[in-house]
Amino acid sequence: MSSKKLTKEKSRKATIYKGVKCLNCGHPLELTDNFCSNCSQINSTKQLSINDFFQEFLSSIFTYDSRLRYTIKDLLFKPGVITRNYVAGQRLKYANPFRFYLSISIIYFILQSFSTGSDSSNIDLNINTPDNTEIVSENLDSALVNKDNYFDSKSFNKELDSIIKNKVTSTEITIKNDTIVTYLSEADLDTIQWTNRIVERFFLYREFYNNTKIKNPVKALDSLKHPINRLNKWVYSKNETIDRVVENPENFFNFLLKKVPFFLFFFAPLYSFFFWIMYSMKKYNYMEHLIFIFHIFSFVFLSGAIAYFPDYFFLGDEGYISFFILIFIGPFYFYKALRNFYKQSRILTLFKFTLLNFIFFIGTTLASIIFFSATAATY
Repeated sequence: MSSKKLTKEKSRKATIYKGVKCLNCGHPLELTDNFCSNCSQINSTKQLSINDFFQEFLSSIFTYDSRLRYTIKDLLFKPGVITRNYVAGQRLKYANPFRFYLSISIIYFILQSFSTGSDSSNIDLNINTPDNTEIVSENLDSALVNKDNYFDSKSFNKELDSIIKNKVTSTEITIKNDTIVTYLSEADLDTIQWTNRIVERFFLYREFYNNTKIKNPVKALDSLKHPINRLNKWVYSKNETIDRVVENPENFFNFLLKKVPFFLFFFAPLYSFFFWIMYSMKKYNYMEHLIFIFHIFSFVFLSGAIAYFPDYFFLGDEGYISFFILIFIGPFYFYKALRNFYKQSRILTLFKFTLLNFIFFIGTTLASIIFFSATAATY
């Protein structure tokens, strides 16, 4: 009779379904083990039923939800404590800091896309015109004025003009009203120092683009008698990128903004290096400083995602709450996180807080230039 009751037991944890070996990793088990001590899989040989499947599904959601709940609560209201607990060994209580950072940053920019997505429909990405070979400017003087307006590079223009006047070989192109414009040849560019050559080439191609309105890089390079190689085509194609940025700077800003999480992710190791130096007397290693950095970044995106809703629905998408959090609450949060995690005095923490902010300002400025250039190159 008792045997029949055991066979009718529905639970996967019933004794009748216990095994002596983990079906997942093969680790030896006792009949009293509910879970494998090696991989944590349930010790059961029962075939998976629909009821079992949904029970495991709901259980996994509850488990993740518990970790997510603790992560969000401590990240928002206990600056630095979450890092201290995680480093101390409370790993299952919180979400993985690297994965959580990427997840919350992606969610933040998905939310941002709802308020900016409508603008993208106004972008004209068509690079072809009915006739892109014969439309030209009135004369060379107006072309030079246009060039100055685009780049504010008077010193470079003077140098370029002097090179044009004194060169031996050149490319002459007749444009509208029989105006002859002279451009540097490839041989002329080869005489320029290599560090300045790419800049000279870019402005030369920009001037030619403004004069002729030729968008096709192959046709333009053929007209200039420059080699039609990958570098030259890429440099010339950036003229259209400039036009798109000028016509719709907001779209470029949004494009740039969406790459910020990856920018921070790849530069976080550099920031952690300064923490490692600044707190070299502490017991924490480099990786634990890196976890602290990702928790700080996660707070920025998490608070921004939360502030998005009142900003969007009640304040007309002006971003006042997000701005307030970033400017006023952000620095205070950073100070409290330093104090709670590294456990140093207020005076010393305030000194290091000021010094770290100065270092970050310089480092972020240099890194942003690199980031902006790389983003513009792929836009």
